[in-house]
Amino acid sequence: MNRIIFLFLYLQVQMGYAQTETLRNKIKTITNSKNATIGVSILNFSNGDTLTVNETHHFPMQSVYKFHLALAVLNQVDKRKFSLNQNILVKKTDLLPNLYSPMREKYPEGNVNLPLSEILKYTVSQSDNSACDLLFRLIGGTKIVNDYIHKIGVKEVSILATEEVMQKDWQVQYTNWSTPFAATQLLQKFYQKKILSKNSQDFLWKTMVETTTGSNKIRGLLPKEAVVAHKTGFSGKNAEGLTGATNDIGIIILPNGQKLAIALFVSNSTETEMVNERIMAEITKAVWDYYVF
Repeated sequence: MNRIIFLFLYLQVQMGYAQTETLRNKIKTITNSKNATIGVSILNFSNGDTLTVNETHHFPMQSVYKFHLALAVLNQVDKRKFSLNQNILVKKTDLLPNLYSPMREKYPEGNVNLPLSEILKYTVSQSDNSACDLLFRLIGGTKIVNDYIHKIGVKEVSILATEEVMQKDWQVQYTNWSTPFAATQLLQKFYQKKILSKNSQDFLWKTMVETTTGSNKIRGLLPKEAVVAHKTGFSGKNAEGLTGATNDIGIIILPNGQKLAIALFVSNSTETEMVNERIMAEITKAVWDYYVF
């Protein structure tokens, strides 16, 4: 009887491996001809399936790290160092003209008190660089965020430079990196309610679902009603036509109830941005089809 059970379990594992390889081959078909370094991590919370591509490569995060920053800020909220309804003075000097900032567009003269919750929404949902750097200053700098992420058990991440510093030197973006698996590992810790209070968890989940950037990335080919909580990142192109980073990480809730984290990094690409985003959309659709059908 024990041999029969062992054989049954062995066959199940082999079938699962073969099915995962089918998905991996589909992803290879999508990525093989592209002139870019592409990182993928898929982590199914429901059954533990994992699939990674370039799993140990250090991919520049760009604005993806605003998710990490939000976690660190909300951790301090949970410790009662701050509160979500606390007003924060946004000075004109906080609104640098060379940074992407919907917050600056709305409050061009600054000198306005905004609740911390609003600044977090600008940072995560709209990927506001001025709001991001204001939060870094508020909690004590990038080292605080870097140390916090490492402390909760996600080690393959480096957060060293603010948005302002990244804007000054193309190479600096590469000091803010993550491996693909570390990104999905962090998303899993967040979703499984292991690191934040319920109030902070619910706030950040809603904020990520309401993200307005990157609609052609993870969300690109999914049904409009798909539930996706995500954070994007983008470097733009340099003078040589190289895109340092086109990224998106997020959590998807499938129609069958399964939940999974997906991290997609397209780095050092000479493709057009339309192609970079299409790579991500096609990979996500392949993952969706694999688990739904």
